[in-house]
Amino acid sequence: MTNAADTELILDAESDRVTAWRACELLKAGYEPLMAVELAEHPEVDLHLALELVERGCQHELAAQILL
Repeated sequence: MTNAADTELILDAESDRVTAWRACELLKAGYEPLMAVELAEHPEVDLHLALELVERGCQHELAAQILL
């Protein structure tokens, strides 16, 4: 049986994996590393919109301002 502490560790690990994946996708789209991490750490930031903005020609810095 899993206790509450184990469940919390599992959820934290999963959250870290999702954040890392989001940051990786943003890096692939050309976001600077610090900016990619900052955006990735905010779950309210729509990853698809972040990618679409730069795909449509928006500068990465402006896209980050819009998203945050």
